Amino acid sequence: MSNASQHQDVSVLSAARNGLVYLTPNDWALIVDKAVRRQFKAGEAIVHKGKPPDGLYLVLKGTAAVQIPSHNGSLEVGAGDVCGEVSFLDELPATADVVAKEAVEAFYLDRPTLQSLFELFPHLGSRFYHSLAAILSRRVRELIGPAQPLAAASMPKRK
Repeated sequence: MSNASQHQDVSVLSAARNGLVYLTPNDWALIVDKAVRRQFKAGEAIVHKGKPPDGLYLVLKGTAAVQIPSHNGSLEVGAGDVCGEVSFLDELPATADVVAKEAVEAFYLDRPTLQSLFELFPHLGSRFYHSLAAILSRRVRELIGPAQPLAAASMPKRK
């Protein structure tokens, strides 16, 4: 991969508001160096529900639909987003299908590669997992819906 291409990929990933937001430029350099670029055609599954992916994907280009049977709305992942993170964390089969809506390019990072990076660079691991926690927190809130503001009347009174 050329330096210009690698720089562009890092720019896409590090600029994402909903991606691995706590990673530093050095973290990104380490991750991109170890990642494997994968391409998916429209209609092709990136993550298969019920199968353990043994890693996760960082979307570089394109969009994919996250298909959750119990959820009626449409969920999408796009450039800078992560998919496969739930299975990566709990080491269980995928909870949803993720299917390319158009041509998708993504970096794939397998568990052993990431674990070896985290052993060598513990702070990278800390920032990586902090980012995953933020992603999952946001996604749960999106599925649940907007929080209702507390009414002043329901607030406990101070004595």
